[in-house]
Amino acid sequence: MPPDSLRILLAGLVDYAGLFPPAQLSMDDVAANYASYLQSADAWALGRLIVPVARLDELSAAMAAHVDAKRAPWRISALAGSEPAADAQRIRLWNASANHAVVDTVELRATSPDAITDIARSFADVTVYVEFPLASDSTPYLDAIVRADVRAKIRTGGVTPDAFPPSEQIARFLRGCADRTLAFKATAGLHHPLRNSYRLTYAPHSPQADMFGFLNVFVAGALARKGLPERELIDVLEERDPSALKFDDGCIRWRSEEVDIQNLTDIRTTFALAFGSCSFREPIDDLHQLGML
Repeated sequence: MPPDSLRILLAGLVDYAGLFPPAQLSMDDVAANYASYLQSADAWALGRLIVPVARLDELSAAMAAHVDAKRAPWRISALAGSEPAADAQRIRLWNASANHAVVDTVELRATSPDAITDIARSFADVTVYVEFPLASDSTPYLDAIVRADVRAKIRTGGVTPDAFPPSEQIARFLRGCADRTLAFKATAGLHHPLRNSYRLTYAPHSPQADMFGFLNVFVAGALARKGLPERELIDVLEERDPSALKFDDGCIRWRSEEVDIQNLTDIRTTFALAFGSCSFREPIDDLHQLGML
């Protein structure tokens, strides 16, 4: 068993997004994988299955051979598009007819702070995460997300080097969310525990780039909630040394900073909630290789 602090940090953390690059698997493969992960020894770290709203009917057909009626229904996070009201209606109809699955979370992008109010109104009956242009001033977007009583989403990478934001932008996002007690999730580029240079895709000759680690992002999130300033959050995000992170049954530590179990539980429940990954096994297997699991 992993230490309590690591188990709390990882519990339900990884939303499986196998449909998306660089994995980009078929719906049949994704449904089979998710069913397998739900029955694996590492299922405690698995979160929702991420599927575009436009492909929900395809999911229904693909999952039919894999659902276990004795287990809890599959939890789905649906990616909505540019017509929130139409997507919201489609989700309601799908939930009413779906067999052993439920869309309880929606993720979508906002192109302006003003659009967030309409988004929240359309999806009043599910949890909503709003992504926004990170390079712009985040203050109007974060304030609009708070007013709309929805959650924030940050994109932390992609399949090209320019898809990875500077550490300063992620630190500013985390600090802004912590200052507003605003829950968030992350997506893209978090395949590995710690920051380092990795292949951007699974192609044999894929280029490499510096990628953020999911431990970096979520330990930084926990420390942001504790009050760590932006400059030091950047240092957490750029940490490459596994020995700088310590996990035991009482707390997590990054160098001289720590977050105890009680605060960590609250942070994972109400603040730093999940990240989307096209692979569930890769993050978990890397932790095993590091001796953390």
